[in-house]
Amino acid sequence: MTIHNQDAFLSNVAAHLGRPRRMSGVERPTWSVRPQDRVLAGYSKEELIAVLKKQCKAIHTDVVEVNTAQLPKALLEAIERYEGKTIIAAHDERNTTYGLEPLYEQLGEEIEVHIWDAQLGEENQQIAERADIGISFSDITLAESATVTLFNHKDNGRSISLLPKSFIAIIPKSTIVPRMTQAAQQLHTSVEKGEVTPSCVSFVSGPSNSADIEMNLIVGVHGPVQATYIVVDD
Repeated sequence: MTIHNQDAFLSNVAAHLGRPRRMSGVERPTWSVRPQDRVLAGYSKEELIAVLKKQCKAIHTDVVEVNTAQLPKALLEAIERYEGKTIIAAHDERNTTYGLEPLYEQLGEEIEVHIWDAQLGEENQQIAERADIGISFSDITLAESATVTLFNHKDNGRSISLLPKSFIAIIPKSTIVPRMTQAAQQLHTSVEKGEVTPSCVSFVSGPSNSADIEMNLIVGVHGPVQATYIVVDD
């Protein structure tokens, strides 16, 4: 990734702070107390799933637990429950790993199934806008808030989880962590190692909602109106 005008920008910020720009000697502090690390510390995957399920009730999200062999059937049932006639899914290698390609091919004989195609550019967004269902894999799953973390890039546009009427997230059990603290740590470590980072990271907690008016929760205001999480024991 190329960063343009970085030096000019940082120098301008330093000038407005009334000091020279610091080019060295800046170290991350070592905090003596880190309460964020203690939340749900020591929980097993099963205990974290229980936390996830409880929070899903609060955010109006259905949860299904399956093994890898049961995933295609569970996904089909969710699609049928949402009466999906137009589906958009990420171009993800896990479609192959988890045996979803045959299901998508089968469904494609009766309904419209679109796998995100980077070569189509904005046409993908137009398809997502009229789609009944968007399907993505979670890359990191936060049990505390029942949040799926989606690494968006050229093969997995954020429109998949934002524009369709319904959203289905496939959650590999191995991706479940206690909370945002661990997700931030994973992303920070990835950057430090120089690994390829996503162009955008989306944090999605169930269907769209708002509680702006007197703290009354309204679901389905600016995105998917219903959501299902399928937890896969991988």
